[in-house]
Amino acid sequence: MSAADFDLSENYFQLFGLTPSFEVDAARLESAFRALQGQVHPDKSAHLSDADQRLAMQRSTLVNEAYQTLKHPIRRARYLLSQHGVDTQEETNTVMPVDFLIEQMEWREAVADAARSRDAAALEELDARMKTDTRELERQLAVKIDAARDYVAAADMVRKLRFMEKLAEEIDSAYDEIDR
Repeated sequence: MSAADFDLSENYFQLFGLTPSFEVDAARLESAFRALQGQVHPDKSAHLSDADQRLAMQRSTLVNEAYQTLKHPIRRARYLLSQHGVDTQEETNTVMPVDFLIEQMEWREAVADAARSRDAAALEELDARMKTDTRELERQLAVKIDAARDYVAAADMVRKLRFMEKLAEEIDSAYDEIDR
C-alpha cells in the first residue's frame, strides 16, 4: 500500500494486511508497521501543504495507534471484541468467579508480604507464576475469539487479564520498593 492509497477508515488488521484474529504473527505485524510507517511518517510530508501535512500526521498517528493496539494482547482482544459489538465493560462489570477473586486476593497478599520482607526471590517466583497464568489466559482467549467465536466469554477473559495486568504492575512496584 502506498501512502496515497492509505485509507483512514480501514480497520487495524486491514491496515497491516492481517487477518482479524487474536493470534497475530508478531514478526509480520512488525514488518508491516515499519513499512507503513516509513511511507506515512510526517517527515516525508514536510514539503507538502499544511493540509497535506495534517493528513500525514493523522495517518502516522493512526498507524502508531493501530500497531500498539494489535501488538498488545489485551488491547488487541478489546479491539476485536469491539469490532463484533462487544464491550468488555472493564470499568462497570467487576463480577468475577469467586475462586478467581480469592486467587487475586492471595496473589496481592503474597506480593505485599514479599515487598514488606524485601524478598526479591519470592517476587521473582510470583512474577514467573503470574506470567505463566497470563499466557494460559491469553491462550484460552485465543480459543474463545478465534475458534469458538464466543465473544461474551472472551470479554470475561479480558476482564480477568486486566486483573492480571494490574497484578503485574503491583509486582513491578514491589520490585521498585525493594530497590530503594
